[in-house]
Order: sequence, then structure tokens, then C-alpha cells
Amino acid sequence: MLSGNVIAITSGKGGVGKSTVSTNLAVSLARQGKSVALIDLDIYGFSIPKMMNVDSRPKTFNGKIIPVESHGVKIMSMGFLIKNNDPVVWRGPMLGKMVEHFSKDVMWGELDYCILDMPPGTGDIALDMHLNIPQSKEIIVTTPHQTASIVAERAGTMAQKAEHDILGVIENMSYFQPKESNEKYFLFGKGGGDLLAERLDTDVLAKLPIEEPIETSETPSIYGEDTSLFQHYSQLAEVIDQKIK
Repeated sequence: MLSGNVIAITSGKGGVGKSTVSTNLAVSLARQGKSVALIDLDIYGFSIPKMMNVDSRPKTFNGKIIPVESHGVKIMSMGFLIKNNDPVVWRGPMLGKMVEHFSKDVMWGELDYCILDMPPGTGDIALDMHLNIPQSKEIIVTTPHQTASIVAERAGTMAQKAEHDILGVIENMSYFQPKESNEKYFLFGKGGGDLLAERLDTDVLAKLPIEEPIETSETPSIYGEDTSLFQHYSQLAEVIDQKIK
């Protein structure tokens, strides 16, 4: 069973960086001494094993699954349960069983935080998450483009109707700032995060810049200490921890 503070990272549409946010937030919380789990609930579009560079598969003990660990984070993903890069071709009821399976049949131990990387939209998995993990709180991710924020609002409205607390909004890909420059370039527009927070009556937790990944790294999607995003995610983890407390 899940323990600790469960936070679902969600949005109304794909391509806004939910998995990147989920992974780096989980790693940042772990770096700050928290016991953290990361559950990849994007059953069709799982990406966490690749982002964390995990090739091993979970083991079992007394019928329970022992989660894989990487970067100090306990991980579970559909990607561990299928062969190669085969697609998952399931209908709705199977998705609900997998949400329940990941939350109840994995030996998570005592956790401070459990981060749920949600699929885009307001479909079956979001419904099943609200049913099976009613204690979860939510963070809504958007880009600065106002159209994206309007679509993301649907996920926030769904959370409110399910009586889940919204911790706040993250505006991802907010701007690009070249190294050794104070100039910011707003490649995807401005104002989407503020607009979404206003519509959902919540706060903007962070405005995360665009930063080129280090392709020579084994985990280019996880930002190291020499990057600007490392500091942004560290601050985000602190903000969320204080907000939870």
C-alpha cells in the first residue's frame, strides 16, 4: 500500500513535460533526504525506465513486487512488465486493474512522497486513480501558451470535482535563457501558467526554463548539479515540501 504524501503530476494534454517534471521532482526530493517512490501511470506511453536508464526488472517476494531503485527513488512502470518496446493494447478495465496493482501489490515501504506520472487527459486512468488513490494531491503542468493552459484546466477541474487538493501549477518550458546571458526568450509565449492558476484558484509553484539536455549523460533527462534546472527543481522540491507541511 502507498504511504506518505501522494502527488499526481497531470495535465490536459501531452507534450508539456509531465514525465520530465515527475522524474526530476522525485530525484530532487530524494536528494533532500526524502523516501520517494515514482509510479509511471502512463500505461500506454510509459517513459520512466528509459529516462532513469533502468534495464533491470522488479523481483517478487511472497506474491508482492519489489520496486526497482534508481537515483535513490523506488520505481514502478508498465515498461518493466512487457518485452522489448511492445505496445500496450488494452481496454479500460485492464487499466484500472494496473492502477490498483501498482498501488496495492508493490512493497513500497514507508514513504515520504509518492509521485504519480499521469497520462494526458481525463480518461480511464485518471478516473481510476481518483478512485483507488483518493488521498492524492495534484500538480497541473502546462506550457506558457494560453491554449495549452486552457486544455490543462480540464485536468484541474476534474481534480476539483473529485475533491482532490491542487497543490499548484507548474509552467514548463517557460523561457530559454542562453548561458552567461540575462536575456530571456519566450519561445512558447507568456502567461499560460498564471492564467491556469487564476482559473483554478491556486498558485504557480515554478516557471521552469528550457535547457538543452546533456546527451553524453546516461540520463540526459535528469538534470545534474551544473545545470540551471537542477537549481529550479531543488527549489520546487523545497516549495512543495513546505506547502505539504
